[in-house]
Amino acid sequence: MADSVNNRSAVLIPVFAALVLAGLWLSILPGSGSDAKTLVVYCAHDRIFAEQVLDDFSNETGIRVQARYDTEATKSLGLINLIVQERAQPRCDLFWNNELLGMVELQQQRLLEPYRGSSWQRMPERYRDTDGYWVGFAARMRVYIVNSHQASATEETLDTLFSLEPSRVAMAKPLFGTTLTHYTVLWHLWGGDRLKIWHRDLRLRGLREVDGNAAVKDIVAQGTCDAGLTDTDDVFVALDDERPVEMFPIRVANDPAQKQPSEAANNARNYTICIPNTVGIIKGTKHLEAAQRLADYLASAKVEIALARSKSRQIPLGPIEVNDLPDDVKKLVEWSRDGIDLRLLLSARRECLAWLKTEYLK
Repeated sequence: MADSVNNRSAVLIPVFAALVLAGLWLSILPGSGSDAKTLVVYCAHDRIFAEQVLDDFSNETGIRVQARYDTEATKSLGLINLIVQERAQPRCDLFWNNELLGMVELQQQRLLEPYRGSSWQRMPERYRDTDGYWVGFAARMRVYIVNSHQASATEETLDTLFSLEPSRVAMAKPLFGTTLTHYTVLWHLWGGDRLKIWHRDLRLRGLREVDGNAAVKDIVAQGTCDAGLTDTDDVFVALDDERPVEMFPIRVANDPAQKQPSEAANNARNYTICIPNTVGIIKGTKHLEAAQRLADYLASAKVEIALARSKSRQIPLGPIEVNDLPDDVKKLVEWSRDGIDLRLLLSARRECLAWLKTEYLK
């Protein structure tokens, strides 16, 4: 009996080893293994809004998406830094950013793969890179949020309220995200010297600085502050919760002491700050075709309409049938027509961020 068992084991061990080796071999073949159809996506857009879009893409295509989200306080800069750190061995296949200038920074560092697909083709020129390194879609806008029980404001009086009582005004720290974009626009239109004086004066007089736009929304909705600077999607969260808030577009004018911008897209007298989401494929991805499919999906009319109808009420940038949009988004579309062309502001962003680091990272 012992000899029989030993003989059977002697046969089974080589067979088992062969099966293991065969499995290993199959796992390294292109298109095989559990990760063959898995895209790693770094996503700076709010998870509450982005997750359903990515799930729908997976359900429609069979391509599994593994998403990494960032924190409210540091996005999207944290994910941008991570992509830069991983440049030698990229883990990310596609970056869904919640703003534009960080994506332009990655392009300048040659960390993106060009792709001029169907969604790139449908977007206006100002919301896409000429060579296809990224494409914008579904924007937010910088706005004032005002507690209607605490303050009476109009678009014309908000600047005065902000200047006279900064201790009753909230803003996210401008090192990150859309507040950094906001400061970049001010740097570009006003010049660095004026922005530094304005910023330091507000801080000395008690400006309430918090970690992220959602926190701005919360303390204004609660009445801790009368007004704040935030994004449209955060205001809609408060409105849906039936909080006593209203919003007005932030408009920025050129400083007369500064040279007028020479770009044709920036000829308006006052600019709104319309900040698109952007999508870019990471250079070195091993799932190029799947990443291209997701890039086309994210910047499609279908997703833009879905995000416009979602709680975030994002602003479509490509051609859309206006009747497909909610009424409150139609108003934002009007405001967005005065938006400054952000593609031109990368150098201003770098200069502004370098200064902000000296103010906050001492």
